[in-house]
Amino acid sequence: MTIFEGTFAEDLSNIRFAIVIGRFNDLVTNKLLSGCQDCLKRHGIDIDPQGNQVDYAWVPGSFEVPLVAHQLALSNKYNAIICLGAIIRGQTPHFDYVSAETAKGVAAVGFQTGIPITFGILTTDTMQQALERAGIKSNQGWNYALNSLEMVSLMKKIKSSNPTSNF
Repeated sequence: MTIFEGTFAEDLSNIRFAIVIGRFNDLVTNKLLSGCQDCLKRHGIDIDPQGNQVDYAWVPGSFEVPLVAHQLALSNKYNAIICLGAIIRGQTPHFDYVSAETAKGVAAVGFQTGIPITFGILTTDTMQQALERAGIKSNQGWNYALNSLEMVSLMKKIKSSNPTSNF
């Protein structure tokens, strides 16, 4: 029986990431992005937008993240895509529709393309909760990047065990 597991001790010099960031609630999403970049940098990834390892795509809000992530995945330029956003509950059902469809859309991108897609969209009841997850208590952006790094490694191992797969 084979056990597949991602690691963090691989050569990452040829790995490419795209990060899709929702601009709405940018007080939160900028902090998530900062945490994400910190993790990638500490793992040897060149996070410079002028470099060749990470591309950044800013979209109006979280609802638009899946469409852009899908287009980026179809380009076959990226080993993984990290989706960042913040959806904060208001007093209308809008939150429920946006968060559900965003989650479904991000998941669909991974299923349809075979590219690891990290769901880094915070869905919280309050701005305070979002800020706590974006740096006051911990920065989930770091964890989203770490998940993405692990998935890149895992997918490479699965692909190498099955050279006819379409990863």
